[in-house]
Amino acid sequence: MDITLLEETLEGSGEPAYRARQVWEWAARGAEGYDAMTNVPVRLRDLLSEAVPFSTLTVVDEQVARDGTVKTLFHTSDGHPVEAVLMRYRDGRRSICVSSQSGCPLTCTFCATGAMRFGRNLSVSEILDQALHFRRLEELDRGGASSLTNCVFMGMGEPFLNVDNVLGAARRLPDIGITHRRTTISTVGWMPGLTRFVDEVEEPIRLALSLHAADPVLRSQLMPVNDRYPLPDVLAECRRYVALRRRKVFVEYVMLEGVNDSPRRAAELASVLDRDAFKVNLIPYNPTGSDIKGSSRDAIAAFKQVLDRAGIPATVRLTRGRDIAAACGQLAADPRPRISA
Repeated sequence: MDITLLEETLEGSGEPAYRARQVWEWAARGAEGYDAMTNVPVRLRDLLSEAVPFSTLTVVDEQVARDGTVKTLFHTSDGHPVEAVLMRYRDGRRSICVSSQSGCPLTCTFCATGAMRFGRNLSVSEILDQALHFRRLEELDRGGASSLTNCVFMGMGEPFLNVDNVLGAARRLPDIGITHRRTTISTVGWMPGLTRFVDEVEEPIRLALSLHAADPVLRSQLMPVNDRYPLPDVLAECRRYVALRRRKVFVEYVMLEGVNDSPRRAAELASVLDRDAFKVNLIPYNPTGSDIKGSSRDAIAAFKQVLDRAGIPATVRLTRGRDIAAACGQLAADPRPRISA
């Protein structure tokens, strides 16, 4: 819900300040609407139903993958498309991948979102409403037995191009049940936002860096942002984060066949990382309609062996939701309404 509009409406009606907290707490617990808020007066519930839409987003389409992953296409009130993902794991974890922008202006070549037309930054409420939608969905599907556990800002957009709203949303996630230690913000290395994050954020929110190539020429080909903010400067800022916050930085590295997946490229990556500061997450490439191909399992294993020998911690990401284009790098919302089969 639009938290600012909620507060303004309640204040304009002469309600005490605690009413806004009361309504938000209901929403954060997965309430389906104002009618569920039994300790809020009926007259006030009626007023809010008229003046404050329960969500800033409209669900346009929802798909469920074979592995239980859910991808939802939303529209903002002014018609911008936004996609977000709920990943369900056998051990009970419920991780959500939320978007910070509609589209992305940074045009990384391997990412479907970068091929979209960029819309705009999302507000705090629009980011939170993605999480709240999945919170309600879990309540319905599991009768409240399981809640959301993790959140990654790895959906559509570059979070540090929208740093104020991303941090505003992240700081409210514990109300929904997602602690700061289980919240991760991913960046391609947008330095102004990264520097603010390092300087200002004392909460134990995790940092992830989309790196994808240690060679500056190759990285610029894959990620044009590298020309503006070179990798050595970005890594220096990440090391400052580690020194200040005493938390490792997660390095995301998508594996592209014949592009960045050779043992030589692995050695280049190992040479720019510190074993005590970084942990590498190798990501199998997910098709996005381009000519790019993903690395084979053997190539990924050989790449990881180089990192292992160099003492750089590395894991291979488990791909989820690929059959509904919900996996890493595949979010590219069609702004037209769709109807699920």
